[in-house]
Amino acid sequence: MALQIDQFMCREDNFGVLVHDPVSGETALIDAPEERAILAAIERTGWTPSVIMTTHHHPDHVEANLALKKRFGLKIVGPKAEASKIPGIDVELSEGSKFEFAGQPVEIIETPGHTAGHICYYLPKSHVAFVADTLFAMGCGRLLEKPAPVMFHSLIKLVELPAATTLYCGHEYTLSNARFALTIDPTNSALKERAAKVEKLRAAGKPTLPTTLAEELATNPFLRWHDPAIRRNLGMEKATDAEVFAEIRKRKDNF
Repeated sequence: MALQIDQFMCREDNFGVLVHDPVSGETALIDAPEERAILAAIERTGWTPSVIMTTHHHPDHVEANLALKKRFGLKIVGPKAEASKIPGIDVELSEGSKFEFAGQPVEIIETPGHTAGHICYYLPKSHVAFVADTLFAMGCGRLLEKPAPVMFHSLIKLVELPAATTLYCGHEYTLSNARFALTIDPTNSALKERAAKVEKLRAAGKPTLPTTLAEELATNPFLRWHDPAIRRNLGMEKATDAEVFAEIRKRKDNF
């Protein structure tokens, strides 16, 4: 039986995610942005988490760690490289770590860039990845702790996942990202169509996530460094892929 996933809003624009296995009854929480919103989701679903899968150390992703650990006695796992900054961490994970949820293997993908030790969780049997603040719908995380070449290589790891992979991201940034993407890739018909859909969803107060890797490959300029039209628009026909990515990220910072 497939995993059940409940995505809900926390704070102003964070997403919380509960992942439930109906066979074993196990539930995981992806990050802990806000105790009140998480408790409301737990009450609504009836799913009590036994583990928090932490992606990175920023307060808007770990704020509720200790409160939830005290309330539920759950286990907290997270990136080894940021263990000293993860409240209540019990298990330190790095790329290649053996980790399972509900009998399913969970692959740890190290994706430094937004933070120095950011990790993503990929469940190959369920074709789902929790990418937090590394990759957004039509965007990527701001480079706060590592430079562009590091994030570029992190994104390459995600690009190599199966195109059908469902992606859960950490924030509802899609509308702004879509508007920026159109400045980089204005002739992309798939992007224009998606941007129009996003405008309607947000106007109706509906979430734009999750997304799929296939959809990001078609519309996300941060993954389309190789595209000739983007390169022409940037005047970077002869630049390396990493240089094109860095220029797009720089422009987004100033958008």
